[in-house]
Amino acid sequence: MRLRVSIFAVVLLFVGLPAPASASSGFWTLTDLAARRVEIADKVAAAKFGTPSPIDDPVREQQILDSVAAKAPGLGLDADGVVRFFRDQIEANKIVQRGLYARWTAHPGSRPPERPDLATEVRPVIDRLNAGLLAELAATSDARARPPCDVRLAVTVRLVDARHDLDRLHSGALGEAVRSACAQP
Repeated sequence: MRLRVSIFAVVLLFVGLPAPASASSGFWTLTDLAARRVEIADKVAAAKFGTPSPIDDPVREQQILDSVAAKAPGLGLDADGVVRFFRDQIEANKIVQRGLYARWTAHPGSRPPERPDLATEVRPVIDRLNAGLLAELAATSDARARPPCDVRLAVTVRLVDARHDLDRLHSGALGEAVRSACAQP
């Protein structure tokens, strides 16, 4: 009798453990940072919900994109590819914010009890995550250029998703956040 193991069973084996051997260590760190950036979107949404601050913040978004584009060449990265990756990070964050807004509007009792301060509590965390993501893009440059990058990244996304115990909203956003990682030169 052959033993059949599903990807779900494999994922369950690795929850709570360090980066598993089936996940590329560089992809693990990159994907873990992207998951943490997706999770911080909860605080961004909580800070903005019920205020005149819109989800879209073109000025802040452009600051992030300009910053990473300026740092990319010094790390041996293509600025356009880095901007594409970080645009995905920003869009993933907005997916979570929109989803949470819809949830909180439909179920007012689920609204967060506190409103974090964007400038002092949230943006410094995002800035640190962005710096880590940029460093990991540089560290994984060779691995991301080799096939089967998309397969290794997909496995790592599943494992990181399980490790963070992401709900459907955050899981989908994580997939968006790393979708262009393998397209990076």
